[in-house]
Amino acid sequence: MAIAASAWVLAARPRTLTAAIAPVLAGTGLAAHHGVVAWLPALAALVGAILIQIGTNFANDYYDFLRGGDTEARVGPVRVTQAGLLPPEAVRRGTIVVLGAAVLVGAYLVYVAGWPIVWIGLASIASAVAYTGGPYPLAYHGLGDVFVFVFFGLVAVGGTYYVQGLTWPPDALLAGTGVGALSTAILVANNLRDIETDERAGKRTLAVRLGRGGTRVQYLAMLALAGAVPVAGVVAFGWPGSVLATLALAPFAVGPVRAVTRGESPASLIAALGGTARLVALYGLVLALGLGLG
Repeated sequence: MAIAASAWVLAARPRTLTAAIAPVLAGTGLAAHHGVVAWLPALAALVGAILIQIGTNFANDYYDFLRGGDTEARVGPVRVTQAGLLPPEAVRRGTIVVLGAAVLVGAYLVYVAGWPIVWIGLASIASAVAYTGGPYPLAYHGLGDVFVFVFFGLVAVGGTYYVQGLTWPPDALLAGTGVGALSTAILVANNLRDIETDERAGKRTLAVRLGRGGTRVQYLAMLALAGAVPVAGVVAFGWPGSVLATLALAPFAVGPVRAVTRGESPASLIAALGGTARLVALYGLVLALGLGLG
C-alpha cells in the first residue's frame, strides 16, 4: 500500500505543481489590487488548478508510455507507467478520477461566475488530455509550449480573477504573460534535457525543432519576458511599485540559467527544472503580494 501511494505521488510530479499555484496567486493578488478579492472562489480556483495539473501529469505519464515517448534511456524523474510502478490502466483511471474531481470543483465556480467558466474548464480539461493524447498530441507537434503559456498563464490568471471580479481586465493578461512565460520555461528546460530521447521517439517538441541553441535562447527569452511584466504593469496600468520586488528574484535564476546555457548532458539539466519551478513559485507569490499589499 505504501509503495502504491508513493508511486501515485511520483506520478503527480509535485515539483511541477508550482505552475498551477503561481497563476492563482497572481490572479488573486490582482483581484485584491482591484478591490474584488473573494477568498472562497480563489481557494476553489487553486484546488481546481492543482487537480488539472495532476490530471495532466497522469495523462502525460500514460500516453507517453503508450506512444514510446518514455524509455529506459530517458534521464530524469521516474515515470511510473514506464517503470512498471503502476499499471497503465490504473494511471488512465487515475487521470479520469482526478479530472472528474476538477469538474466538481468547476461546478461551484460555474455557480459563482457563470457560463464563461464552463468553456474555460472544458478547454482546460480537453487540453490536459490532448497534451500527449488523442489523434494530434500537442507535445508531439511542438505545441506544448503554447499550451503551457496559454493555460498556465493567460487563462489561469485571468480565470482566477474572473471568478472573483466577474470581469477580465487587460492587466490580467499582462500578469498572465509573466507567470505563463516562467511556467513555459519549466517545459523548455524539461524538453532541452529530453531532446535526444524525444527525437528518437518521434516526439517533435519545440526543443527538437529549434535545437539546443535555439532552445537556450527561448529559455532566456521566457525569463526576460517575465522580468519585463512588472515594469510594464507599473508604467501602463499603475501597478504599485512594490511589484518591482519580483526583479529581486534574479539571483534565483542564476543557477537554472547556468545549467541551461552550459549543461550538455541530460543529467546536468535536472537541477534547472527544480530551480525554474522554484522561481515560478516565488514569482507568483511576490507578484501577488506586490499587487495585493501595494
